Amino acid sequence: MAKLKKRHRIRRKEVSRYASSLSEHFGCQVFSGSEVVDIAESDDHEIILVENVPVAVMIDGEPVLTVRGLMRYKPTRYFVEVDMGAVPFVTKGADVMAPGIVASDEVIKEGDLVWIRDERNKRPLAVGRALIPGPEMAVSKKGKAVRTIHYVGDDIWQIEA
Repeated sequence: MAKLKKRHRIRRKEVSRYASSLSEHFGCQVFSGSEVVDIAESDDHEIILVENVPVAVMIDGEPVLTVRGLMRYKPTRYFVEVDMGAVPFVTKGADVMAPGIVASDEVIKEGDLVWIRDERNKRPLAVGRALIPGPEMAVSKKGKAVRTIHYVGDDIWQIEA
């Protein structure tokens, strides 16, 4: 389990910048200036905490919703939907293979940060980086489509603030 260190409160201007970036990318309203927003370092990442819940992680200098953040804010964009057969593998950190994808957001480009959900419940399972464009994901029958970065049960998921 990852431990948090060097935790400090974020200024309103930074909160607004992070919230705006996340809202624009994921198509959902996220935290505002009225909530307590902190940033902390773990062993590998900077984590954004809202009311002590790790809702976002910094990846390559940009904020991305964690699985807990996805569950809390219910995004509508940049999703990759996998069939139920892929769920056990994705929740253990496996990369997402194209044959397991049943739908994806059309706006996804190669290199975009995306979130993975299951087809039945539409619940978030993981966050990753697209290796191919969204329209190609749903029709491709071979190869990797998303490299997984964060998933249910990993160190970020287990952070206790």
